[in-house]
This record gives sequence, C-alpha cells and structure tokens, in this order.
Amino acid sequence: MNTVLLIASDEWRYWRRSKLGAAAGLLALILSCASLLATMNQVRSERETRVALQHEAEHTFRDQPARHPHRMVHYGHYVFRPPTALAVLDPGVDPYTGTVIFLEGHRQNSATFSPAYSGAQAGPFALLTPALSYQLLVPLLLIIMGFSTVTREREAGTDRQLVTSGVSPTTIWLGKTVALFGAAALMLLPLILGTVLSNAGGAIASGFLLLYALYLASWVLIITAASAWSPRASSALLALITIWVTLCIVTPRLLASAAMTNLPTASQIETDMEVIVALRNVGDGHNASDPAFNQLRANLLEQYDVERVEDLPINFRGIVAQAAEAKLTDVLNEFAERRMASQMAQSSFVNTLEILSPFAVLQSASMMTAGTDNQTHHRFLREAEAIRFQFVQDLNQVHSEKMAYSDDINRSSDSDAERRTRIDPENWRILKDFEFHAAPATQRLAQLAPSLLVISLWVIVAGSIGWLGARRLVEVNRA
Repeated sequence: MNTVLLIASDEWRYWRRSKLGAAAGLLALILSCASLLATMNQVRSERETRVALQHEAEHTFRDQPARHPHRMVHYGHYVFRPPTALAVLDPGVDPYTGTVIFLEGHRQNSATFSPAYSGAQAGPFALLTPALSYQLLVPLLLIIMGFSTVTREREAGTDRQLVTSGVSPTTIWLGKTVALFGAAALMLLPLILGTVLSNAGGAIASGFLLLYALYLASWVLIITAASAWSPRASSALLALITIWVTLCIVTPRLLASAAMTNLPTASQIETDMEVIVALRNVGDGHNASDPAFNQLRANLLEQYDVERVEDLPINFRGIVAQAAEAKLTDVLNEFAERRMASQMAQSSFVNTLEILSPFAVLQSASMMTAGTDNQTHHRFLREAEAIRFQFVQDLNQVHSEKMAYSDDINRSSDSDAERRTRIDPENWRILKDFEFHAAPATQRLAQLAPSLLVISLWVIVAGSIGWLGARRLVEVNRA
C-alpha cells in the first residue's frame, strides 16, 4: 500500500509540474464552481419568485369583485411548480417543459413560460448546469490529466526500472489509478458543497452524490485502463477521446433517435385535430338547448317532477356546464394520458439500452433523483389538472345553486337580472391552495437502485480491463 501511495504522490507531483495537467484540474474546478453558483442563484431566485407569484395569483383570484360565476371560469388561475432542492444542481427538463400552468375552463394548458427561452439566457452556455459539467466536461478533463499515466512510464522506460526493483506492474497501475481517483475526488468537492447548500434530505443527497461518484470512478478506471493497454500516450489519448465522444455524445443521441423512431408520438397538430373530432359529441356547455343535453334535461325533469326547466329548483344552465365540463375533461385527460404514456414509453425504451453508456444512465438517474424528470413533470400536470377541474366544477355548482334560471337567460336584456347574476365574491374562495411536491425521497431512492447497479457494473468492467492491462505489462517487461 505504501508503494501505491508513493506512486500516486509522484503522479500528483508530475501534474503540478505539468502545465496541461494543472490547467485541466483547475479548469474542472472553475467550471463546476461557476456552473454551481450560476444555477444555484437562478434556481433560488425562481423558487422565491414562483412562491410569491403563487400566493399573488391565489389572492388575485379570490379578490375579484361580484361577477357571473362562469366569467370566473374563464378568468382562470395560475399554478406554479417550485423547483426541488436538488434542482440547483440538475434542473433537468424544467427549462424545456416550463413550470407554470394557466388553468381555465373547457381546456387544458400545458406548462408554459419556459425559462430556456428568455432573452438573457439564450446563449450557447445557458444550460451549463453543474449536472452537465460533471456528466460531460469533467470526464473530458480527467482524460486530459490521466491519458498518459501508464504509457508515460512505458515510453520513458521507468516501468522496467520499477519492475526490476520489485514493484509489480499492477502496483504501478493501482498507484496511477489512486492518483486519478484523488483528482476526481477533488473535482467532486463543488458538487458536494452544492448538495449541502441545497438543503436536500440526507438520504436523497447521499444517493445523488453516490451516483456521481460512481460515474467519475468509472471514467477514472476507463482512463487508466486505456493508458495501460496503449503502447503510446498519443494512441491512449486518441482512444479515450473516441470513447468519450461515443459514450457521451453519439450513443445517447442514437438512443434518443431510436426511441423516437420506434415509438413515435403524434404531432401537436394531429392531436389537436383528434381532440376536435372527439369533442364534437360532448356538446356546447354554453348552450343549454344543445341536443347533447336532451337526456340530461329529461332526467332532471323526471327527478324533480316538473314540466319545464324554469321550474327546476336548480339552474339548468349550471347543470349543463357541469356535465359538459366533466365530459370534456374525460376526453382531454384521455389524450393527455396518451401523450404522457407515449413519452414514458420512449423513456423506458432508452432506459433498457442505456447500459451501453454510463453517461445516459447518469443523465436519466440524475434528473429522477433531483425530481426534475419527465415523470415529475407529468405528476405536476396531473395535479394541476385535478385542481383545475375541481375549481371549475365548484364554480359551475355555484352557477347551478345560487342563480335563478330566469335571471341567467335574461341577463343580457334585463339590467336587474344581470345585477342578480353577479354572485358574491365570497364564493371565489372555493379555490384550494396549490402546493406541488415531487415524489417522496424513499420512492426516488428505490428507483435509483438500478442505475447505481449499472454504473457499478461499468466500474467493475473498466477496473477488470485495467487490471488485465496492467498484468499484460508483466509479459511486455519480461519480453
């Protein structure tokens, strides 16, 4: 062990003397720290803003003056999804999907106001997050530092001297690997600091850090394995750059393209046309005379034993609005669930093949652990839709129970009737406070386990290849 540490310390001395190695290590720290500070400030500002705007939206809705309840249905309401604690490290899909939804009657709104499209953030490094830095750039900088760890000894002939003095080739490789592990651990410090500052729960924060630690460990072993097997430093560098491009750029892109090709999703235009066709049988909730509600009218007249809707103890127009909204929501939910199922099918397709790339494994697992993945976004959409439907139906119930049918149909021609259809604003307080939370930490940790296993497999395989490469040096030196 002492020999391993001596070799590792000698490698560290070489990096301090080497401008390239020192620059790579320093650049990794600068990039990770800069991305951490920028993302943390942005996300924390967004969190404070969204919480404030959520309260403001709720108060604005509730403070509206006396109105016809159906006007409040169309007045609508905003709900905001505040970022999770670990979003400061991995914002995930949030910049693309948006985090604000406008809720109103008769329609569903997808998340809007995506921060990725604001002018100040539209530059090429707008999405340089800590997660992306560690997923993509840090491995590249480790390659620059470590590609010549073993080959340098071979090219200088010092490996033969070490072997002659009783140091085994595997010990040389282990020393170089420990040195690069130390560099990777140093580069990981900003991420550890960011996790602590995020105030995420201990268990979920530990799982997140373990994920990235294993990922960097896999790259350390890939680098030293390539260096052990390569005859020259130049060939090791070329091999490692090829591996990096393949694993971090080409393979994830191919997996995504394959998912979209094999499991295509309907375009927005196609979906909209299908929704229009499906809604034709729902009926117009603004028109109580629509034939779609004839059976509803007959059932109510029979239930209350009256001859005309004017004699009903409830406002038939409000009942129609409730029935139409329920049917419309069923149709919209069907298409929404179909769209989300299609997206999750693509994700599952990628997940089954992401063993081919530790980058792909880390990217999806990181977003899932941080609560910024598509599954969390879908959870937000469902909860937002639930509160939308509830508050619209509550307003429709006010419409049916607190307003006379005669006033409702005559309000356009009778000013007194119009005044009586203005319902007391106290009725606007039916809106429930919206507070979204990502899936519990225990659930996310359970989902994290397979990803940890896959990356651990990469660590084992890369370590085994490096060990075999080191043992091969024995034969080279004997020859």
